[in-house]
Amino acid sequence: MENFIQKLEASLYKGFIDQKHSQSGNYKPKLLVNNTKKNENVLSSLLEELENSTSFIFSVAFITESGLATLKSHFLDLKRKGVKGRILTSTFLNFNQPKVFRELMKIENVEVRLTNLAGFHSKGYIFNHKTHYSLIVGSSNLTAHALKINYEWNVKLTSHEDGEIVHHFKSQFEEVWKDAQTLTEEWINNYEKTYKQVDNKVADQVIELPSQYNNSIEDALKIVPNKMQQAALQEIQAVRDAGKEKGLIISATGTGKTYLSAFDVRRFAPKRMLFIVHREQILHKAKSDFKKILGGIEEDFGVLSGSNKQTDAKYLFATIQTISKEENLSQFDPEVFDYILIDEVHKAGAKSYQKVIDYFEPKFLMGMTATPERTDNFNIYELFDYNVAYEIRLQEALEEDMLCPFHYFGVTDFEYNGETIDDATILSNLVTEERVNHIVEKIQYYGFSGEKVRGLMFCSRKEEAEQLSRALNEKGFRTVALTGDHSQEERALRVNQLEDGMLDYILTVDIFNEGIDIPSINQVVMLRQTQSSIIFIQQLGRGLRKHNSKDFVTIIDFIGNYKNNYLIPIALSGDKSQNKDNIRRRTNDTSYIKGISTVNFEEIAKKQIFKAINNSNLTEMKILKEAFVELKNRIGRIPYLYDFILNHSIDPVVLAERHSNYYQFLLKMKEEVPVLTDYENKVLTMLSLEVLNGKRKHEIILLDLLLRQEKVNHDQYLNYLMESNCQTDDATIASVQRIFDLSFFMQNGKKKYGEKPIVTCSERKDYMFNDSIRESLKQNNYFKDMVIDIVRSAKVKNKLYESNKPLTLYRKYSRKDACRLLNWDNDENSTMYGYKTKHHTCPIFITYHKNDEVESSVNYGDEFLNQEVLKWYTRSNRTLKSGEVQTIIEAEENNIDIHIFVKKDDDEGSDFYYLGKAIPNKNSVQQTEMQDKNGKELPVVTMNMVMEHAIDNKLYSYIRDGNVLS
Repeated sequence: MENFIQKLEASLYKGFIDQKHSQSGNYKPKLLVNNTKKNENVLSSLLEELENSTSFIFSVAFITESGLATLKSHFLDLKRKGVKGRILTSTFLNFNQPKVFRELMKIENVEVRLTNLAGFHSKGYIFNHKTHYSLIVGSSNLTAHALKINYEWNVKLTSHEDGEIVHHFKSQFEEVWKDAQTLTEEWINNYEKTYKQVDNKVADQVIELPSQYNNSIEDALKIVPNKMQQAALQEIQAVRDAGKEKGLIISATGTGKTYLSAFDVRRFAPKRMLFIVHREQILHKAKSDFKKILGGIEEDFGVLSGSNKQTDAKYLFATIQTISKEENLSQFDPEVFDYILIDEVHKAGAKSYQKVIDYFEPKFLMGMTATPERTDNFNIYELFDYNVAYEIRLQEALEEDMLCPFHYFGVTDFEYNGETIDDATILSNLVTEERVNHIVEKIQYYGFSGEKVRGLMFCSRKEEAEQLSRALNEKGFRTVALTGDHSQEERALRVNQLEDGMLDYILTVDIFNEGIDIPSINQVVMLRQTQSSIIFIQQLGRGLRKHNSKDFVTIIDFIGNYKNNYLIPIALSGDKSQNKDNIRRRTNDTSYIKGISTVNFEEIAKKQIFKAINNSNLTEMKILKEAFVELKNRIGRIPYLYDFILNHSIDPVVLAERHSNYYQFLLKMKEEVPVLTDYENKVLTMLSLEVLNGKRKHEIILLDLLLRQEKVNHDQYLNYLMESNCQTDDATIASVQRIFDLSFFMQNGKKKYGEKPIVTCSERKDYMFNDSIRESLKQNNYFKDMVIDIVRSAKVKNKLYESNKPLTLYRKYSRKDACRLLNWDNDENSTMYGYKTKHHTCPIFITYHKNDEVESSVNYGDEFLNQEVLKWYTRSNRTLKSGEVQTIIEAEENNIDIHIFVKKDDDEGSDFYYLGKAIPNKNSVQQTEMQDKNGKELPVVTMNMVMEHAIDNKLYSYIRDGNVLS
């Protein structure tokens, strides 16, 4: 407690008296705002406080369903921990809708009361912690817009429990609370009778295209493209202006591909146009949309399908099944259509599509798809001569407010006989009474936006869809199972029933992954394992079309014990790096989702994903080959490492670490590449494993200079370093030289890297590549290109690191990295173990959750006491008199910097998160005992390490919480 008060005093001094005050705890006052450019929002601070609270109270005038949805999974996790809260709200201005009160009733660990206080307009959040209170007070109500995107000002304050400010707030709350009315079903029923709807949507919200137009061309021309469509149309026209006859549009589901293509057709003004689709249901909708944009008489728009043969129409909409038949295709002159559009063009590898494409000779061929990546090895990009006219993926579409916002909930699937549902679970266990009840409980808790649920449920197999539909119907739901066995007419009927409110859910396996357009869908339920990121996004996309009946769509994903769970954060974030650490971060920190959308994982579901990440081999050849082929297809040539970065594909470091260098990977891909000598190969290995990761800028700058000029003077090098804000002290420069002359590395490393210095330094202090490398760079253009590629890629990787510090907070480093970046003479990672003091530095490496098999004598109880204090154990058989212990205790006096590196567990590999410097608290030092495997008592010393920086909350929670599923 005394320590907390000291830190609070330091924080308040910095916050209110002197911002330059050197000492500060983690409790300084803070302005909370929503800043999309910096990826900051009020919600993340609210969740951080909520997660660490022992109880909480909210006093908020206005609450929306979407705002409540951002907190629902967190309330559920708090319920599991026994944490309760209270919410005080009102009916001021009739803003709060009756349905939001029904949603509040579902949250069992939160008590809600309503005040009749005139003009109740407060926005305050108070969190009770073990040692203190936190307050967030300002302009943000409990709405998704206020918590994520609106321009808001809120201040976050920390107070001791005896502080006057918190007592003022609490007493105000309690005073109103005691006179407020408890929220009940009866109260909601009465409120519904008197409630008058108000329009809560902000005036500048995107206006949808009107649903009806008359067909005059003048009226059609009044419909103008939105901002995204204007940009896309310019890009498409640029393709044509460059003399290209084909263009590909890659556009996320729900972003208006059909309207965009209609606008382009209007601009192109073809004499005749052909629009090809793969399903008749889509065909009529496309025809209707084109009529709105193009205008004209009814006879101009015709359909060619099994039941219609309007082949003379100016704008012809055809199914591929019909037009590809020889008797139909041969009716047309190959040049009759100036403009041909192919919807869902990723299917164009099929013979029917190839037949049609080969037959016609349009002036312009346009393809549209949300998912150009294929698993059938057909190259869509090649079909369109690699002309990607425009691309907008899920993240950008959300940012541009083109899609309906979503709240994704990764929830825990049902446990049967102590085992969570997995890919081997038999059908009978998928539809037990208990699992059906579990599904119902989750879909009701997380709810939906709007008056009635209109839901899609994706099941793992046909039998599950059928039996689950029957079970849900017995519980009063109105559902139907639709599978590939059903006719198009049956599907259309059921979709109409869902849209008309006659059905609550359609249960399906995969027939609705794409092509089916049901804009009013307000809940998507995933009851199957994630087989691919593409299918995941297709299924998510079923609910992302905007519709006036909903403000958001709820996505409920039942996460079982599936080995492919790691694909979920990959799909949601679009991160294809295959870097496990990136995927863990995307699971733990979901702030990459733009707009008011949120991604939430229940705690146990999150652990299932971490388990899948740990158990998966993301660098197995099959995965790397698929990504390589996909990128090669896209750009039409063998990619360089830099191409992987440019196209947000695999992390080049992953390729290098798996195969020593990219050249070796290309050989395994059986690519025909120029031959390199054994020594050239070794040089590429050295640069790939030591420089490509970008962890220090100094090596990258020197290589870059040497690729442009044969000789670099020491002073010139220092000037470039200073211009790049890099450290230029003698120890760092000497360390760079040891890397390049290979003296830093152990014998095995030197051998692997060719044994000769890569870069030499003359007596006149001139840097040069060695003779062999200089000759290779002159004689072998391919070798030179590979070196340039590594340096170019390393520059991009280096942007993640601070150039004026040896180590960057929260980045990951190995023991070898620490030796190098702390300017040690040699790589001593093999003898460092948990810690080592050298060159006035002491890196400490901690595996937070030890493996059960770790011998007890090394199974230290290292533990975070809070975000600023780490209880640390020395090695066993050390006493207070041990020299190495005394050196660490007296670190400040000895001018030794202690650096703390921590990883969650051994599944994270050999890299550790850097958490910053620390200072031992001498008052906490004590000697204790621990037992070895034979039960023998061994002395060990413990001390509290006080961190220079309080640890980031998300990373702190991730490291501290175990992976044990409970």
